[in-house]
Amino acid sequence: MATGQRLFVKVTRDSLPQVKDKYPFLYLERGRLEIDDSSIKWIDSDGNVVPLPVATLNALLLGPGTTVTHDAIKTATAANCAVCWVGEDSLLFYAAGFLPTADTRNLKAQIGLSADPQAAVEVARRMFGHRFPDAELNGKSLKEMMGMEGYRVRSLYQAKAEEYQVGWKGRQFTPGKFELSDITNRIMTASNAALYGILCSAVHSMGYSPHIGFIHSGSPLPFVYDLADLYKEHLCVDLAFALTRDMAGRYDKHKVSSAFRERVIAMDLLAKLAEDIPAMLGGKGARRSRK
Repeated sequence: MATGQRLFVKVTRDSLPQVKDKYPFLYLERGRLEIDDSSIKWIDSDGNVVPLPVATLNALLLGPGTTVTHDAIKTATAANCAVCWVGEDSLLFYAAGFLPTADTRNLKAQIGLSADPQAAVEVARRMFGHRFPDAELNGKSLKEMMGMEGYRVRSLYQAKAEEYQVGWKGRQFTPGKFELSDITNRIMTASNAALYGILCSAVHSMGYSPHIGFIHSGSPLPFVYDLADLYKEHLCVDLAFALTRDMAGRYDKHKVSSAFRERVIAMDLLAKLAEDIPAMLGGKGARRSRK
């Protein structure tokens, strides 16, 4: 190797792709994440070794049976690849590591909007308007808009049930009793959890907080839930009813994971987030942070 050449070059923020340019996520289970010559490698339960290009990944979703070394976490965060802990096949979202950001400009703007009651309602109005653009929302209170949204969602469920000819008795999920739900609800719960993982990693990496919401409150990740509602209709609800018809009575977690991932990529979700989050917040103080 010539003098001055290095096998591994230090990663800088300017050399990293933006959120929108990255692959959404990689799900791992039953194996070990560790370092090999300054890069991350995955060793599965059969002893197979797979190098992971974390600089091109938005998030690593770690499922059951995974262990990770301290150095692996350091390397992932240096590349601004989020690490989330989830249930089997992203079934449940448990936690996410907080990624360091260049500054707090976006976070300060988010806090400022949330602290101003009038500005906060305007953000909520933009979010609701994104979901039903034909509705008249001027002058509506948050409570009124939430009531409109509840009616719209129930109507959406019924419309999808009729479109795909699937029996529907309503949205039901009991924590810890996933198997007791019907297939449609199970698919919706699993895809919702995977969506939360992706959104949480993107929110962190862009310098915002998942804990400061504008519609949801009293929950661990209100801003993530606010954003999730912008994309659930296609990524989760339509997917659930479409797959229910295709599964013909047998829940297939692998088909759910694969179909959800395909829709996320086809939608170009990360590119949309890079545009939608600043737009929902009014553009003031918001910018596309580099990953």
